[in-house]
Amino acid sequence: MKSEKVTPYKNSELGKKKQVEQMFDNIAGGYDNMNRVISFGTDAGWKKKILKMIAAKNPENILDIATGTGDLAILMTATSAKKIVGLDLSEGMLEVGRKKIATKNLSHKIEMIQGDSENLPFEDNSFDAVTVAYGIRNFENLNKGLEEILRVLKPGGNLVILETSNPTKTPFKQFYRFYTKHILPLIGKLFSKDDSAYGYLSESASNFPFGEALNNILRKIGFIEVADMPQTFGAATIYTASKK
Repeated sequence: MKSEKVTPYKNSELGKKKQVEQMFDNIAGGYDNMNRVISFGTDAGWKKKILKMIAAKNPENILDIATGTGDLAILMTATSAKKIVGLDLSEGMLEVGRKKIATKNLSHKIEMIQGDSENLPFEDNSFDAVTVAYGIRNFENLNKGLEEILRVLKPGGNLVILETSNPTKTPFKQFYRFYTKHILPLIGKLFSKDDSAYGYLSESASNFPFGEALNNILRKIGFIEVADMPQTFGAATIYTASKK
């Protein structure tokens, strides 16, 4: 897939997975603030929509993949779930998340673990719901990661993905292209010394399949009831799917 060729560090001999881990370790400290700035705060509203979708299913347990600093996992504590597991490649991001969770006295409800989304350390049929926010485009092997999600979901379980996408209508398309190519990397430099990271985040977003293209991939993997809901003129998309 075209998206799999996009890596954070062009001259690195490391594979994409290790590069992504290194990148997020490097930017962990400023990641939360940066995310809010580059999305003009709209990401909070998108995540609240995910909360409503998951809460309506009354899950007992939830897996949040590519949890980062745990924002979505923390939000999921408003559901009926007794246990929430946040998984991420980056120990740096997880460490920031654990401090946030401890401050909110949620350590008894949320477990943050370092792990590989393409080799999940869980039994088959383990979770009622799986969420992934801004994470699937960082998978080294997208199909393998989605197959693993399907494996650990319980029958009837739900997957909700939030991912960047590309507006298709004028003038939003032109503005978004200019913003992600020229403005986003400049904002990134304010929050991190890792210039490559924000160039990668922009490039990976523009190259990743979205809308019906991603729907078709989910169906091919074996998910059912697949749907997509573009957000804010298509700057991001929420995808929903379930397991037979």
